[in-house]
Amino acid sequence: MKTDEVVSIIDKHRGQGDGLISVLEEIQSKYSYLPTEALKLVADRTGRSRVDVYGVATFYKSFSLKPRGKHLCSVCMGTACHVRGSPAIAQEFRRQLGVAPGETTPDKEFSLETVNCLGACALGPVAVVDGHYFSSVRSSRVKQIISDTRAGLDDAERKADLRDFTLNVSCSRCNRSLMDPDHPIDGSPSIRVTASFEQTHGWFRLSALYGSFTVESESPIRTDAVVDFFCPHCHTELKGASSCPLCSAPMVSMIVWGGGIVQICSRRGCKGHMLDLNGSGF
Repeated sequence: MKTDEVVSIIDKHRGQGDGLISVLEEIQSKYSYLPTEALKLVADRTGRSRVDVYGVATFYKSFSLKPRGKHLCSVCMGTACHVRGSPAIAQEFRRQLGVAPGETTPDKEFSLETVNCLGACALGPVAVVDGHYFSSVRSSRVKQIISDTRAGLDDAERKADLRDFTLNVSCSRCNRSLMDPDHPIDGSPSIRVTASFEQTHGWFRLSALYGSFTVESESPIRTDAVVDFFCPHCHTELKGASSCPLCSAPMVSMIVWGGGIVQICSRRGCKGHMLDLNGSGF
């Protein structure tokens, strides 16, 4: 770890008014984990206590205090995936990589982990590698996933990547479409809602590609902030009945055309989401 690099990251985000999560995400992106000395620097230069910084670093599953490999393989072990055979998928990843969950290969290429939920219960068993979702995974497919990862997933054929699925959603109360074809994101119509944060109120658009976290907003919204979302037609708050499995913030609920519900976390920067398609065959 280079002290001047970490200081530069901290100062850049402080100048933009971003939150602690953004700082930690960039540090981890650079070093593949959060070094202890980096956490101390973050605390000292932001005026936060070391307990607070360490608490955030250990609370969010996406952060690691140990060095990770170049590629991160996550296998869902939630109930829906478990009953569909995810333990066998995890075992095959373990066999192919030669490491147990929580470990990194000696060449620092791959890290393996098991998680409680990846938010796509209807499409399990699910595995995520470097942010690319793979649904209905079978043991026989694991070797090819690892091979494609070595070659570069952006260049490999990814028919099962959930980000190939575009969600069309509507308000749960008035049932009017939330899709905005005149404002595309990721090459597809975006999801348009109204967002309220502290004294700020304006439009907010999300990518309709499942697995993408690209958003655009009328006004800057601080990372870590919990945002209230409303239907732009009937102005009903799009608040779900459950809390985020990652950070416990309220979930934002929308109806998926053809049957089902998609929920996203209302905390800016959190990647918690859940998809329940109710057997729609999507």
